[in-house]
Amino acid sequence: MRSELFGTLPDGTPVHRWTLERGGVRVRVLTYGGIIQSAEVPDRSGRCEPVALGFDALQDYLDHPGPYFGALVGRYANRIAGGGFTLDGTEYRLARNNGPNALHGGTAGFDKRVWEATETEHGVRLSRVSPDGEEGYPGRLAVSVTYELDASGALRIAYEATTDAPTVVNLTNHTYWNLAGAGSGSAAGHELRIAAERITPTDGVQIPTGAYEDVDGTRFDFRDARKVGGGIDHNYVLDKGVTALPAEVAELSDPPSGRVLTVATTEPGLQLYTADHFEEPLPFAAGDGIALETQHFPDSPNRPQFPGTVLRPDGVYTSETVYGFSVR
Repeated sequence: MRSELFGTLPDGTPVHRWTLERGGVRVRVLTYGGIIQSAEVPDRSGRCEPVALGFDALQDYLDHPGPYFGALVGRYANRIAGGGFTLDGTEYRLARNNGPNALHGGTAGFDKRVWEATETEHGVRLSRVSPDGEEGYPGRLAVSVTYELDASGALRIAYEATTDAPTVVNLTNHTYWNLAGAGSGSAAGHELRIAAERITPTDGVQIPTGAYEDVDGTRFDFRDARKVGGGIDHNYVLDKGVTALPAEVAELSDPPSGRVLTVATTEPGLQLYTADHFEEPLPFAAGDGIALETQHFPDSPNRPQFPGTVLRPDGVYTSETVYGFSVR
């Protein structure tokens, strides 16, 4: 485990990079935005390459915040319709940073904050306090996110949060994966399996309609592994629902290199995004990565039929996702 200075923000705040190494895997995490800057894993011949899309310099993350490369996303990941919600009879207005909607915590969400870092036995714990009213969200939210590698090299991300007033919470990580190697080109040839019979269909501004739609016979059906195409930015309703311990829900593989990524989570949803909208001048083209964001559902604060995302002062928010790496 080691920490080094990665860069300095315009206001003089230092940003550090933590390097985790175990089980033949190397992962680098930034204190800025809780970003997974890189993840290096071996292919079937033992050659290690980075498989998470990222940048070599802090300024690139500041210049290109829109794709959320590798970021820790909150206070509410994904979209909230109309940039607002009502909780216990009080209406809260949020920044509208995605057309008419609030997206990924607002204009200065968790992905744009510097976190305090503490070394753990096999990783690093990032923590910060989101003050009451930050980006329009109620309650003082104390958050910690732990990144650790187990003996096999699997990356465990564990989230925990408490609040002093009722609020909504939905945290995730926004890494784009390319198992052929970051910067190697399109990830469209990857094969994907997702244990989900349904998705939450969306309207014209990507807000769930509130219904559930079967994937059977549609382009969204990944119950059996098949190649990933483009044009998907949808939430999958995981068959397992919310679980106390992480359960495997997805597998992504790159047959030429032999690399396999498994996703296990406690969350009820998985947002599959095929990165079709890299519109800024970037070193990556549309489709060069695949995001598998474990989460609760989009717009849940406005959809009582969805699994709840309300956190109260007598509760503790917990969530855990494990990204496993192997070859075949």
